[in-house]
Amino acid sequence: MAQRVQDKKPKRNKTAQAWMDENVAEQKIRHRAIVKEMEELEPKRKKWIRDFLKTIQTRGFNVDGDLLRKIPKAEIPKEPKRKHRVVW
Repeated sequence: MAQRVQDKKPKRNKTAQAWMDENVAEQKIRHRAIVKEMEELEPKRKKWIRDFLKTIQTRGFNVDGDLLRKIPKAEIPKEPKRKHRVVW
């Protein structure tokens, strides 16, 4: 079996590894803050979704140009039981 370049990892020196560890720790802190902020928006997000569903049922959804189509209640999906997954 042939040895490939991508299979060999060069060793990092101690200063480079320390820099990597420090940056990873900072990124984890930032990530936790973003996740907390997204979870705090959950009540507002539910209201936004409710308002949107009400709007497309009463006013309508823009199909083409100024053509609006009202979405019947039968076509509205049920809210999932799980938490919303937010991708940022």
